[in-house]
Amino acid sequence: MTALEECFEYMGGMPAELVFDQDRLVAVDENYGDIVYTKEFEQFRRRMGFSVYLCRAADPPSKGRVEAVVKYFKNNFARHRKFMEPDLWNDDFLAWLARTGNARVHGTTKKIPAEVFQQEKLFLKPVPCTRKMLTPILTRQVHKDNTIFYKGCRYTLPLGTFMPGRQVRLEEENGILKIFDEIDPELLAEYPVSGEKGRLIRNSNHARDYTDTLDVLQQKLLKQMQALDGAEPFLRQIRHLKGRYVRDQFKLIERLLKEFPAHAWQKALTYCITNSLYSATELKDACRFFEGVRQQEIRELEQNPRVSSSRL
Repeated sequence: MTALEECFEYMGGMPAELVFDQDRLVAVDENYGDIVYTKEFEQFRRRMGFSVYLCRAADPPSKGRVEAVVKYFKNNFARHRKFMEPDLWNDDFLAWLARTGNARVHGTTKKIPAEVFQQEKLFLKPVPCTRKMLTPILTRQVHKDNTIFYKGCRYTLPLGTFMPGRQVRLEEENGILKIFDEIDPELLAEYPVSGEKGRLIRNSNHARDYTDTLDVLQQKLLKQMQALDGAEPFLRQIRHLKGRYVRDQFKLIERLLKEFPAHAWQKALTYCITNSLYSATELKDACRFFEGVRQQEIRELEQNPRVSSSRL
């Protein structure tokens, strides 16, 4: 993956599709077209956003062009050239490309490769990740007691984190251990790294089961919002999207129900659902806006009352 990133850096961008030979570093199984990639390559491919064309096994035509380029390199630049050190080799290779490999007219296309590349370079995609993202990924298996092992100690995770085969991603920076879900970038826990061995590092909140109380709170909000269209799917989406912040979101909604009148609530709720803004803070801003519009209309009516005239 590091070599690919350096290649993108040299080209000044990234192709939309990359062609790979069947290599165990890239793919585990062709799987009748539903290709199974290695874990590391799949994570890299998703971050970068390119598609993959995997050459069929024992199919020279699908990779003949690349192999022809390799042969040209071997039989011209690399042939009889003594290898001394990587930096000198790379400098010599770039100089050879500039005067020969990319400068001469191609025998088949009758075009100069360097000039063709300048045109094709306009179609390269920006590279979406940095070298920091390519650092080795540290993961740990979640045990049945909702703990992980790290540097000789156990660290607790929230109740219910364990699932068979589930792993979490670890990041340590400035003595702080951060534990994330492996797929979703949600932060599950954060601890100072212990210098002792064999300790159980515990967060007391991780032992509490909030499921029942969240259900009760959600039902209470639904009862208060029963006159509002869209209340049930709105709360359900918040429960699904906000993870460990669901309780805070519900508490804010409960406070907003007391703070704003029903007409502002319905307009704000409709606006949030229409624009897929499933957040209590977005709902609060919408309530303030629609209530502000109504108050402005009331002030304008008070300053300029409408007088209706009747015919005698």
